[in-house]
Amino acid sequence: MIHPESTNLIFPEKDYQQNLNLYQHFLYRTDYDSFFLKDRMFKFCQMKHIFEILDKMRCLRKRSTVSFLGVLVIFLLFMNLYIEDSYVLEGDKQLIRETSTHQLNSERYVHTFKDLSNFSGAINVTYRYLAATPLQRKRFLTIGLSSVKRKKGNYLLETIKSIFEQSSYEELKEISVVVHLADFNSSWRDVMVQDITQKFAHHIIAGRLIVIHAPEEYYPILDGLKRNYNDPEDRVRFRSKQNVDYAFLLNFCANTSDYYVMLEDDVRCSKNFLTAIKKVITSLEGTYWVTLEFSKLGYIGKLYHSHDLPRLAHFLLMFYQEMPCDWLLTHFRGLLAQKNVIRFKPSLFQHMGYYSSYKGTENKLKDDDFEEESFDIPDNPPANLYTNMNVFENYEASKAYSSVDEYFWGKPPSTGDVFVIIFENPILIKKIKVSTGTEDRQNDILHHGALDVGDNVVDLKQSRQCVTYLRLGEFKNGNFEMSEVNQKIPFDIHCIRIYVTKTQKEWLIIRSISIWTS
Repeated sequence: MIHPESTNLIFPEKDYQQNLNLYQHFLYRTDYDSFFLKDRMFKFCQMKHIFEILDKMRCLRKRSTVSFLGVLVIFLLFMNLYIEDSYVLEGDKQLIRETSTHQLNSERYVHTFKDLSNFSGAINVTYRYLAATPLQRKRFLTIGLSSVKRKKGNYLLETIKSIFEQSSYEELKEISVVVHLADFNSSWRDVMVQDITQKFAHHIIAGRLIVIHAPEEYYPILDGLKRNYNDPEDRVRFRSKQNVDYAFLLNFCANTSDYYVMLEDDVRCSKNFLTAIKKVITSLEGTYWVTLEFSKLGYIGKLYHSHDLPRLAHFLLMFYQEMPCDWLLTHFRGLLAQKNVIRFKPSLFQHMGYYSSYKGTENKLKDDDFEEESFDIPDNPPANLYTNMNVFENYEASKAYSSVDEYFWGKPPSTGDVFVIIFENPILIKKIKVSTGTEDRQNDILHHGALDVGDNVVDLKQSRQCVTYLRLGEFKNGNFEMSEVNQKIPFDIHCIRIYVTKTQKEWLIIRSISIWTS
């Protein structure tokens, strides 16, 4: 389910913030009794200090009177500390237990949430395997889908078909697809399993397709939940159950691959999307990230490290009734210290459903950044970047070389200014493409410039630079593009230099620098 209204979020519930604070602590500490360890130690030190004072008082006159008063003081203080500790400690523990489980008192659901104090562990769910053969080995990527019965339309089979058809034979060896049929209607599940096994039997036999179901008895309470954002009861139930559907899917997929991407059950894929994802992951080596986004819609095309899936599953369960899943993901990303969205263009996945899984309402949302056939992500090998231009705020040189939707922005350049890319190792380049300016700032282009390539790197005091350069060509209308570079250059390239040939009054945006290696 895609939520187009997921902007301008507000959080009206006080207990939501309580839970969020608790979860942030639990991410790093699993035993909630340790919350109170320091308090007990402090009180122990208080008692020890009192005994030391009384020991010194023995040397004073009127020993009998002082001893009596000392014993009385100790007794009263001890009783006060004991009573205070017992009431506060048990009260705080109870508060944590209640907020951690959303006050689920029914014994039927407690087993689902009893391990919330261990957010790195698996949730205790016994899954039903509806169509599967044992996984022979761990794959590179697991693609997760959760599906329920729709009042209008059914796009699940088309989604599965697109995943397999848009993947090459070599790519199919590296992926597994897990489908969670999450509807409680067993008749619908039986029909879907029959259709899936008929159409995709060879993928099931090869271990590439697994169909599962989490039984209803493992679900928490879905009726009488809080109506945040004034949502009607049936919508609250739908989105709350969807959070649990996804949580159980994530929990199942935690050890099936190195990476995990979430799709919805009404999605079309770009050609060779796995190769594109692998290139992006390679380009981000050494960079910390929690979520990479390959679509700007809903819960489509969100990529995670598999080792984060257990915590994400627990997080969705803990706040299942608070808000839609795509909103919760924003908070999860922030809790794990990824401040900004990392989204790639063009998008690899497109929403194709016309009718929503909620009440069958119309849902015509499309990702206008999606490209099905022409997606060709650059290799952009590891490199250091340098410029002597005056950089504006935090629009650093590195942002022009990233696959993320960012750019370099500098104040008006002068003749002789340079923007240099120095590769870690010499490379053979097949294609180079440099784009300047944006749709909003179409005049912030490089009006007069050239592109050079160099070799023979030398180490200077503050940087590394190429000694010699060969000019490849001039910028035209702010852009440079050349193919078959390796056939025109007689040496392995160690540097690329953008050279300003004439001073301009306009600022300069370098939107992207793309390198394809041979």
